[in-house]
Formats: sequence, C-alpha cells, structure tokens
Amino acid sequence: MTLDPQARWVLDLVQQAGRPSLDSLSPAEARRQFDETLPALDAKPVPMAEVRDLQASGPHGAIPLRFYRPESAGAGPGPLLVFYHGGGWVIGGLASYDALCRVLAAKARCRLVSVDYRLAPEHKFPAAVEDAFAALQWIAAHAATFGADPGRLAVGGDSAGGNLSAVVAQRARGAGGPALRFQLLIYPATDLRGGSASHQAFADGYLLTHQLMRWFFDHYMRSETDTADPLASPLLAANLAGLPPALVITAGFDPLQDEGKAYAERLAAAGVATEHRHYAGMIHGFFNMSGVLDEARRAIDDAAAALAGALHA
Repeated sequence: MTLDPQARWVLDLVQQAGRPSLDSLSPAEARRQFDETLPALDAKPVPMAEVRDLQASGPHGAIPLRFYRPESAGAGPGPLLVFYHGGGWVIGGLASYDALCRVLAAKARCRLVSVDYRLAPEHKFPAAVEDAFAALQWIAAHAATFGADPGRLAVGGDSAGGNLSAVVAQRARGAGGPALRFQLLIYPATDLRGGSASHQAFADGYLLTHQLMRWFFDHYMRSETDTADPLASPLLAANLAGLPPALVITAGFDPLQDEGKAYAERLAAAGVATEHRHYAGMIHGFFNMSGVLDEARRAIDDAAAALAGALHA
C-alpha cells in the first residue's frame, strides 16, 4: 500500500501546526480544538433550501437535531438520512459536521437530520446508543414534520457515528422498526475490544493513534466488560440477518479498517446486500477532508450515489 500524497500532506500539516494531541487534553479542550481545526480541511458549506435546529424527545431529555433540506430533494415527501457524527463518542457535534451533512444531503438528493447525542465522559455508554435510537424513533414518528417519507429512511455516520448507525440498525430490527432502507457505515468502529492486525499496524502516525483510541474508549466505556456488549461492538451481535442493505467504507491507513471489513463480510454472509468500498491510500477521518483530498470527494460521491440508489428506488 502507498499513502496518498494528499493524505501525507495533511499529516505533515497537522504535525507542523504543533497543536497538542487530543488525548493530552481534557474533553472540553479537545472538543474546542476539533471544532476549530476541522473546517480548514472540510468542503465549503453548500447552500440549502432549508436548515433548522429542533429537538427530539428522548427518555433522558431533549436531543438536539439539525435538519437539512437541499434544493435537490424537491418539495414532496422524500427520503431522509439520519446522520450520527464521529468523534469517539467524546467530541464532534452539529456545528463541526455541518459542512459534511450539507454536501451529503445535496449529492444524495435527500433530507438529512444530524443527531447531537450525549457525549462521554459526562454521559458514558450506553447513553449515546439510547439517544441515537430514541432520535431515530422520534424522527420516524414525525416524518411529516420534515416533509419526509417514513418508508424511505436510512441511517449513517462515520467512525463512532458508524458504530451508532450499525447498532441502531440492529436495534430497529429487533424492535420491529422503524423500518430502514439503508445503512451508510463510514470507517465504523465495530469491535471495541481492539486487537486487530490493523490496530497494531497503524497504531501511530496516522491521526487516529492507539493512544487516542484508548482515550476515547476510557471516556466512553464504564468498564472494560462493556466492550463485549453488542451495543458497543456491533460485530459481536449473534445474528446480522434481516438488516438493511449497507455500504461500508474503509481506509487503508486506518486502525479500524479490519473491523470495518469484518463487519461487511459478516453482513454479506448473513444475506444482507452489502458493498464494501476500500480507499487504500486514505487515513481515518478522510471523509471530512474533501476540501483538500480528491479521494474524499470521490468517496462522498460514491456514498451519495449509494444512498440515492437505495432511497430513490
């Protein structure tokens, strides 16, 4: 494998900037730094026909949401993607993922609702899972509020958000709904026990380091035993049959690539229509770097095409 030259440029830029590593900061400081630095690499925000903030009712209080309707979605009832942001269940939010949500909605020609689930360590596992599923249920029940068709819903997200998307899809299947047409899993964390070959091979030097993953997990998990719970590690679920079709995206210089590939393989073996797209020269987080990475733009186009194919059929 060869690291993409543009990805190498990003890594060099991060090193030259001299900012402290996220795992050396408090969660509050890490959130501020993440929110300040991500826009420099992301796409410029795409104009929307409508953007509004609102709240879903959850079992533990209100869950902030941000709704996007691109011009390309049209006026009538149409498909909707429920999006869960990444950030190790500790950082990230509606503002830091605004640009990505806009471009994905516009290119997929669908409405999108971004979910601001509770973050750790203030709210440890399974708080994020509870919010993610409660938000999906509320959005499905209030689809008319968004001009959406409740029969054409999808879930998606990156990294920790990919983890939550996979978990929510499993919970929706087990609960008899909401019915989902598709799941978009962007370099998802599917096995929080760690220990894969890619965890070892890319433990340092590619943004998502072993030390940073440990920092995320220590904040998110109540104890090490939580990592064996399928609500934390969806790869460990006993049965993946009956889940919605999936696109699983992985990156070649990403510690999470093996568990993403393993989840795609298990989905396919269970009879789930699954596509696995691997971007060999990319690093973890590249999906949020479409302002500087050609492969990120291609991956977003691929994801949007898969979403459109599933939701507009």
